Amino acid sequence: MLEELASQAFWVGLAKIIGVNVILSGDNAVVIALAARSLPAKQQKKAVFWGAGAAVILRIILTIFAAALLTLPWLKLIGSVLLFWIGVKLLIPEDGDDDIQASDQLFAAIKTILIADLVMSLDNVIAVAAAAGGSYVLLILGLAISIPLVIFGATLLIKLMERFPVIITLGAGLIGWVAGEMAVADHALAGWLTSLGVEYRNDAPYVGGYSLEIIAAVLGFAIVVALGKWLGSRKEGAAAPADIPK
Repeated sequence: MLEELASQAFWVGLAKIIGVNVILSGDNAVVIALAARSLPAKQQKKAVFWGAGAAVILRIILTIFAAALLTLPWLKLIGSVLLFWIGVKLLIPEDGDDDIQASDQLFAAIKTILIADLVMSLDNVIAVAAAAGGSYVLLILGLAISIPLVIFGATLLIKLMERFPVIITLGAGLIGWVAGEMAVADHALAGWLTSLGVEYRNDAPYVGGYSLEIIAAVLGFAIVVALGKWLGSRKEGAAAPADIPK
């Protein structure tokens, strides 16, 4: 192990993993920020820290089994449905019930972070696994070092969301984008899509010369934002006190 740590290849691989993870974790930082934004300041810090830390541990486990996981049919489709649900849920205002304890809200936020990160990391882990080159020491160390970078990104986003609420909508839309892209990438749908005229180029679906993944991503963005805003407005309308007739 000491020989591995002393080698140039180890440090080059470590830099690659940190770089890849930071680049690919932008959407994960958005999820963390969205899930933690409505918590009190102290709870926000805990949700960001524990959510990011636990998510990285899950990503390490995912990366070890990455090749086998991504060959399972229906996995991406199920994951996309989960992401649609999370994206819409994050646009619906939280209940203002004083009986709900902060600890319950904190647990709910961390649970949302873990589910979303688990699903959104299915593709990302392949790049991280390739950068690790089969070294588990390199993999674990690289992802562990990435934790504070993801935490910093999520913390910054929370502050920006407080100042510019439109970022919340864009963030939820991003989750819908990933969900739509992921849904049509599931190989379980290949036979059905091909029968509808979809052709595959380098394992990616195209229709009429256009990327089906991009089309589905745009639709996913629109569906999450539209549905989330509609459900949010209905909830706010139901919570508003009825006008007293004169």
